[in-house]
Amino acid sequence: MLKEPIGKQDQYISAYGGLTCFEFRPDDTVEARPLEISKETLYNLEDNLLLFFTGYSRAAAEVLREQDSKSRQHDKAMTDNLHFIKGLGRQSKTALEAGDLLKFAELMNVHWEHKKQRSKNMSNPQIDQWYEAGRRSGALGGKLIGAGGGGFLMFYAGDKVRLRHAMRELGLQEVRFRFDFDGATIIAQS
Repeated sequence: MLKEPIGKQDQYISAYGGLTCFEFRPDDTVEARPLEISKETLYNLEDNLLLFFTGYSRAAAEVLREQDSKSRQHDKAMTDNLHFIKGLGRQSKTALEAGDLLKFAELMNVHWEHKKQRSKNMSNPQIDQWYEAGRRSGALGGKLIGAGGGGFLMFYAGDKVRLRHAMRELGLQEVRFRFDFDGATIIAQS
């Protein structure tokens, strides 16, 4: 309705909540299925994912406009990149359902490296520096969350204390979170 060059995944996960797998079909239908993940894997994932605010805010549309334009022009590099990322999503699902969080962390890194190839605005030298510092300081995997260009760095930590200390030294603020399994809910009605 707003004619913004953004996908549907953020709206869908907000509505459903949890760790949910979505299949967005060409006919605009969407299939949603919860991941079949053990409680132990869920708790370990939640405990070891750390989120840090970069201090950069941006509108997603600014970063996604180039990607949208190239996609509509059937740019081969963009199309190949998006198909590769879709494959990583399937691999991530398999890793999570198998309880292989080290593989999931590795896939986060691969995703981030490919995501940066989509646009020169996806990252910047400061974000790259923070990311590399996180990797040297106990992060087994990581990526910038959202459209890119700012927002939040998410890491899967092997050493949470060391990673938190390093990010704090660099001036990044940790944002604590927990998974929400309710999705969108009405909290007040008049």
